[in-house]
Amino acid sequence: MRYMLLIGGDRSAPPPTPAEGQTLVQGHAKFADALRGAGKMVVADRLRPDSDGARIRLKAGQPQVIDGPFAETKEVLGGYYLIECDTRDEAVEWAKKVPLREGGYVEVRPIWAM
Repeated sequence: MRYMLLIGGDRSAPPPTPAEGQTLVQGHAKFADALRGAGKMVVADRLRPDSDGARIRLKAGQPQVIDGPFAETKEVLGGYYLIECDTRDEAVEWAKKVPLREGGYVEVRPIWAM
């Protein structure tokens, strides 16, 4: 089964220092290598800021486009890993290894095959 590990954090947190940013990048590179080595990696990407994105919301039967940033939430998605695991518990164990900043989170979501 495929699981998406959604990586997020607090929009109001200060940006990482250059050293913290480098440590995170290196941590994600090692994590991705471990996933590939275990045959679990499907794909992973870092997301551009939500200010570059759009949200489509249905209101009164009509789709409305809302340009980012999406200030109604304090949380922001920064990236994801799509992994292949036999069980939810296995996916959670991998999620615990995702490099995070203080206050960051990983949401584990199973994928419905289409």
